[in-house]
Amino acid sequence: MDTKLIFTAEEKRDALLLLRKLREATKAFLRADDEKNISLFLKEALRQGEIQRDAFGLNPVVLSFQTALIAIEEAGLKRDGVLAIILYTCVFGGHHSIEEIRRSYGQQVATIIHGLVRIQELYKKNPVIESENFRNLLLSFAEDMRVILIMIADRVNLMRQIRDTHNLEAKRQVSEEATYLYAPLAHKLGLYKLKSELEDISLKYLEHDAYYLIKEKLNETKQSREAYIDKFIAPVEQRLKEAGLHFHIKGRTKSIHSIWQKMKKQKCGFEGVYDLFAIRVIIESDNATRAQEHALCWQTFAIITNMYQGNPKRLRDWLSVPKSNGYESLHITVLGPDQKWVEVQIRTERMDEIAERGLAAHWRYKGVKSGGNMDDWLNSIRTALENNDDRQVMDEFKMNLYEDEVYVFTPKGDLLKFPKGATVLDFAYHIHSRVGNQCTGARINNKVEPFRYQLQSGDQVEIVTSANQRPKQDWLSIVKTSRAKAKIRQALKVTQDKEVLMAKEMLERRMKNRKIELEESVINHLVKKLGFKETRDFYKQIADGQLELNAFLDKYVEMQQHLNGQTPQNVPQQSAEEFVFENPNAEMVYSNDDVIIIDKNLRGVDFSLAKCCHPIYGDKVFGFVTVNGGIKIHRQDCPNAPEMRKRFGYRIVRALWSGKGSSQYSIVLRIIGNDDIGIVNNITSIISKEEKIMMRSINIDSHDGLFSGNLTVNVDDTSRLEQLIRKLRTVRGVKQVTRL
Repeated sequence: MDTKLIFTAEEKRDALLLLRKLREATKAFLRADDEKNISLFLKEALRQGEIQRDAFGLNPVVLSFQTALIAIEEAGLKRDGVLAIILYTCVFGGHHSIEEIRRSYGQQVATIIHGLVRIQELYKKNPVIESENFRNLLLSFAEDMRVILIMIADRVNLMRQIRDTHNLEAKRQVSEEATYLYAPLAHKLGLYKLKSELEDISLKYLEHDAYYLIKEKLNETKQSREAYIDKFIAPVEQRLKEAGLHFHIKGRTKSIHSIWQKMKKQKCGFEGVYDLFAIRVIIESDNATRAQEHALCWQTFAIITNMYQGNPKRLRDWLSVPKSNGYESLHITVLGPDQKWVEVQIRTERMDEIAERGLAAHWRYKGVKSGGNMDDWLNSIRTALENNDDRQVMDEFKMNLYEDEVYVFTPKGDLLKFPKGATVLDFAYHIHSRVGNQCTGARINNKVEPFRYQLQSGDQVEIVTSANQRPKQDWLSIVKTSRAKAKIRQALKVTQDKEVLMAKEMLERRMKNRKIELEESVINHLVKKLGFKETRDFYKQIADGQLELNAFLDKYVEMQQHLNGQTPQNVPQQSAEEFVFENPNAEMVYSNDDVIIIDKNLRGVDFSLAKCCHPIYGDKVFGFVTVNGGIKIHRQDCPNAPEMRKRFGYRIVRALWSGKGSSQYSIVLRIIGNDDIGIVNNITSIISKEEKIMMRSINIDSHDGLFSGNLTVNVDDTSRLEQLIRKLRTVRGVKQVTRL
């Protein structure tokens, strides 16, 4: 049994005060026995030691009461959401099951807690949380929109409570997550007040000096700022009253985080940010239709722009086309008294409530489902809104976001997005074509699955490979993504090309052993006569063992004799003694004369440098006789060299460079490093200073703080190349430089 949670005197006072507030806030929607059941549940959980302090030493019971109040006041949650917040800790700790909660408190409460538990399980997979994919996965895992609202409320509350904690690392992590995960979610849902609070507190914890600098500056200018706001508002109020409008006006100072972002974006000090505040005109519009509301806003707009010169470039019309999170407003920047630019926001009371509290202020749950993404889903929610004075919320609606997509983890915690129905093979080919080609299955959440397994959101996938595995034709029906299909087709074509080449080699050796002269025209003629549409199909049948070579050669001899005007009687018959034993695995042994000297002045030999390994002067090389008689020069450590030696050893010749290199050779370098400002300039600067080295191209890609790219340069020989690589490795931030 765990140690019992002991309340401090301060925690007891806080808990009683919070309980009184919760009773008042929930009396309209709690059932008769809910408070009694919750009280008994918590007392028993505390007695059994089921509730423990968190990583910051905070009391989970007090935290749940605080979070519940935020969720009620800011997000409009009611009975099911509040009970889920209070009960969640015991379920996540493994002391109570979802089924117990369902029996005691209903299906809705159980669904919300199940969503909260699933999301917490995602964190165990060490995800890269700052990615958009993780936000999407989190939304799809939530099952119910109330889960997301509870998470946001919980993070706001936690940020408020950890101000004086000594666990600085956990505090930093919580603050960073609030910035790049919870604040964007709050923004998407229109919870601007909570979004601003999350951003401001995160800035306070992460960039202490910047936060307090701006806060002090705002305090210093508060009096003059308020005086200017009054000076601006007074004549506007008079004109609007004369027009018969009912309204109220307030000035709103921008959040500290917003000011800090402007300072960084504009690269200026606090004094350089001119729009520190905005004037908000909120029009009373009881029982008005949308069209009437819009007309009132445009009327107000006309009155203000007649008084003060407007900046048409700064007009933002979110009345005609509201934001995806339901935000509706007119924004205009005007030149106010003392020639200062002032931002004015014009909206109705209904619009202001949605802007402040988000769509949760009005949501009616009617089973609205998404067409595929967050913005579409929010649009569909907005179309479901009815009378703006109704606050019934969240009793029946279930989220069904991203129904056409799945999000899965790599072993390192990166999140990848795939279409629904994608398999392990799709994942493998997304990583690398070689991984896909050798894939035999995967470990999904530490359980072995075949490569046909269909991926599910939240799966952690580790691919299992085998060097003996090869792509098959039926793989095309297993994969879902076009990328995987293209790579499989490419791999199959390469395999088929190798098989055709091998079959051609086999035929040539067999003909050589029987001392039959090879004539392409005769082969082509015979292949067509045998019913093959292409010569490639003919060679494929040889490779597959479907065509008997000796029978074909007999027909070939007959065809050759016929085309050359010979008769079978005129051809001397060969005895078995004249045939040479065919040993395709025998290693070719070359004399000292079997050496090709690589020289640009070489005549009579068609040779070229292989593009697969880009040999340059100084590399140890060998020659490979191609099918058309030319010679390809490869590096001895070429990735294709083992296969060539194994299968076509008799076509390999020795090769040496002639004298000192006098040509420039194109090579490709792979560079990986930190994505720091100026690092690419540092790399190119080194190359430009190198004598007789010319850069031909550079291709850089950046992702998650790292960059990787290919750099193509022309060099004379390996010594200059090695010297260049050494210098590039000294560049600060460069982690790896390799030659491809």
